[in-house]
Amino acid sequence: MGDMTSATLIPSVSFRDGSEYPQLGLGTWKLRGEDAIRAVRAAIELGYRHIDTAALYKNEEEVGRAIKEAIAAGDVTRDELCVTTKLWHTDQGADKAADAFQTSLRNLGLDYLDLYLIHWPWPSAGKFVATFEVMAKMQGMGTVQSIGVSNFFPDALDELVAKTGITPAVNQVELHPGFSQESLRAYHEQHGIVTAAWSPLGQGTLLENDTVRDIAQATGKTPAQVILRWHIQLGNMVIPKSQSPERLAENAAIFDFELTADQMAQLTALDNATGLGRIGPDPLEFPDPEGN
Repeated sequence: MGDMTSATLIPSVSFRDGSEYPQLGLGTWKLRGEDAIRAVRAAIELGYRHIDTAALYKNEEEVGRAIKEAIAAGDVTRDELCVTTKLWHTDQGADKAADAFQTSLRNLGLDYLDLYLIHWPWPSAGKFVATFEVMAKMQGMGTVQSIGVSNFFPDALDELVAKTGITPAVNQVELHPGFSQESLRAYHEQHGIVTAAWSPLGQGTLLENDTVRDIAQATGKTPAQVILRWHIQLGNMVIPKSQSPERLAENAAIFDFELTADQMAQLTALDNATGLGRIGPDPLEFPDPEGN
């Protein structure tokens, strides 16, 4: 636990609405029950201030409990935390989105959210514009600081901005070496959208990769630290998940070294490696018209 101070060095990214958000956060997908509470408490103790969950994860209550306990223990204040959750596609549409937001807020036990995202565009349903308009109203009322999207692609982003007049602060997408999303990142940069990476370590597949291991050896860092550092230097927000305090500390100890331009290029070039690429669903096709 020698890296306990490292997370306090986490830099922030600026959103187009003026908010600041820590570039490294804790992802909580698949963390349930007591494991979720322990992981969030440990992360906050280590200096993490950005916690990412979603209605789909079925752990908003545990995340909220951990936040409440951490505040009561004096580990953190509410305004030091940045809490993200996401609206699932079965709650898309003008009639359901506001209720879904209030349910998430209630589950988390919070009176405002820092960032609310549409989890998937669900293009076949055509409801994401109406959904985002509801979210913009919530933002206007002050119950959410920033609004954004997840798993959106350029055509969906174009439609969203053209029809609502609002550019999302963030697009959270699958992104890791082997699937570096170069053209989407360029689109985001052009439109002032922050790129956030889910599955930043490729669900662990990349930790055994020879290129990653060679760079880890050269830098004296772990494979996970090398990959997370690559994200940071690309400018991505990144949310690795872990429930081990040691791993949480390791993931945060990435601000005391830099990858060279050549090392960055080697990692980005893994896009051309066989066996790597998209791991999760394709947002153009998922979910199907029925929402499955």
